[in-house]
Amino acid sequence: MIEYRPFHNTDPPKLFALWNGSELGRGAASFVSTDALETLIFAQPYFDRNGLIVACDGSQVVGCVHAGFGTTDDESKLSHAAGVICAVLVRPESRRRGIGRELVRRAEDYLKACGATSIQAGSAAPRDPFYLGLYGGAAPSGFLESDPAAAPFFEAVGYEAFQRHQIYRCDLNKQTVPISFRLMTIRRKTELRVVSQPVPLTWWWATRLGRLDTLRFLLVPKQGGESLASMTVLGLDHYLTKWQVRTIGMTELFVPEQQRRQGFGQALILAVGRRLREELVIHVECHAPTENAAAIGLLESCSFQQIDTGVVFRRIDFNLNPDAENAVAADGHSQTPPGD
Repeated sequence: MIEYRPFHNTDPPKLFALWNGSELGRGAASFVSTDALETLIFAQPYFDRNGLIVACDGSQVVGCVHAGFGTTDDESKLSHAAGVICAVLVRPESRRRGIGRELVRRAEDYLKACGATSIQAGSAAPRDPFYLGLYGGAAPSGFLESDPAAAPFFEAVGYEAFQRHQIYRCDLNKQTVPISFRLMTIRRKTELRVVSQPVPLTWWWATRLGRLDTLRFLLVPKQGGESLASMTVLGLDHYLTKWQVRTIGMTELFVPEQQRRQGFGQALILAVGRRLREELVIHVECHAPTENAAAIGLLESCSFQQIDTGVVFRRIDFNLNPDAENAVAADGHSQTPPGD
């Protein structure tokens, strides 16, 4: 008999074992203790034990589902209208017993009871409350195609794909720097500036990226003035055991509207790559929505190659709130580079 219950304070070691035994593919970190879960999941100010539902077979935890919420437009608090199923885990030997299906049903009931008017499966900005730094790599981008059980499972329980994010990686030791007069001019007239956090700092950023090892890079004119492009880089230290190579994530690449299509985004990516290579970083990773051809072209121009795809799902028979759905793709919350 399978028992379903909310999270208990004694569960972290069992959830740690469940995570490492669930065969989640290349995009799931292989952390070495429960400290990562404590810091990035349980210590979040909005963590709700009722949203983390555990399936037990006797004393053994055989599965769990974790549901949460996105943020409001100003990133000052949760938006309970925007529900997301962040993770579903079932031990391989316990699958095909209906456990995953029941966990998802209970997660949906939890989200609806809290006021969700739309539900998606797979974290992606601005609905990415948990697992940044633990699943997906540089940014939450749904469930990865390299996680072989994810898509068949969600399709079987009534979900369909509605967003795709391409995941790119660059080997800095093999990066080819484009030769152009425009880039040479930008490099001569600009410099990199490093800050610890964005300005203004939002509550949402502090609760998620603020818990990781991050730096904010700005491309600024040498003669002074506002930044021409900016990005956040974050250490993906929890993936080192699995990937066996030091990797840095690039996210939140932003170029002001009036500065776009002038080469500043490309110049910033290349400049940050040079800086990271000096620090003996080998790989950098960045994500872009499949439909954003300009962002994909920008990454490919900087020697990034696609290595995976993230997929966000929605329930077929759930009546999505159009405003909530549109908010997922709002520019203000984009984790991907704008066209440059």
